Amino acid sequence: MLLKLLFLNFALACYLTGVIWTVQLVHYPGFAQVPAAGFGAFHQAHLRRMGWVVLAPMVAELLLATGLGWAGREVLGAAGWWSLVLVVGIWAATFFVSVPFHNRLGQEGYNYVAIDGLVRTNWLRTLAWTLRLLLLGWLLWQRL
Repeated sequence: MLLKLLFLNFALACYLTGVIWTVQLVHYPGFAQVPAAGFGAFHQAHLRRMGWVVLAPMVAELLLATGLGWAGREVLGAAGWWSLVLVVGIWAATFFVSVPFHNRLGQEGYNYVAIDGLVRTNWLRTLAWTLRLLLLGWLLWQRL
């Protein structure tokens, strides 16, 4: 059971880490290239479409990370809990840092300072997901 839970966590971490690196290196920097006149519609479409891409996987990741921390508490020790801490940190960065930048862009439209802030602060989530992927990969490697 623990191995299945670990594998599911790893699979979601692979998916979400791939998404965040694409967002970090391609998508968010591309915001600055969108003409101001069309930025509002572009940004609304971005929010709607990204919701489908990340919302359910992030909720599943939070639930599975909680399960892994609890089920693996004796076998994985602190590593299982650190995996959950990284997920909680990602959620915190999403809702307390990224969402306010998106709200600002949604209200004001094109704003290079907000776009730059979004790109710069998104490194928090990018690094956290990358660390989680590496941690889970290491845990999985140890058990295979």
